[in-house]
Amino acid sequence: MSDGRLPSGLEASAIIRRAEAEGGFATVLHRGDPDRGALLLVITSRGRHIACLERQLAMDGRDLWNAVGPSESDSSTKLAEFLARRTRFDADLWLIELDIAHPERFIAETTATS
Repeated sequence: MSDGRLPSGLEASAIIRRAEAEGGFATVLHRGDPDRGALLLVITSRGRHIACLERQLAMDGRDLWNAVGPSESDSSTKLAEFLARRTRFDADLWLIELDIAHPERFIAETTATS
């Protein structure tokens, strides 16, 4: 790609491999555009919702991961509604659920390297 970003499908695969390499489980909830789709990670631990992270482009051209959507304490209904709304308005969006043992560490490492 001309802007230097990895294609979304490739980055999605790398995130899934990373989670699985650390003993977690990952699944694609919604497959977006393989080249330019936005990425939204649904972070869980033992089936309990922790956070949602979305890759966003910063003003300086870097990728940043920001927390979006319902908080950990919100109901599963709110999460389901949020994800349905996001995919309805952005068909190119990748939704990836990661069920991982140390979600706080994963979130910190992911947001620090963006």
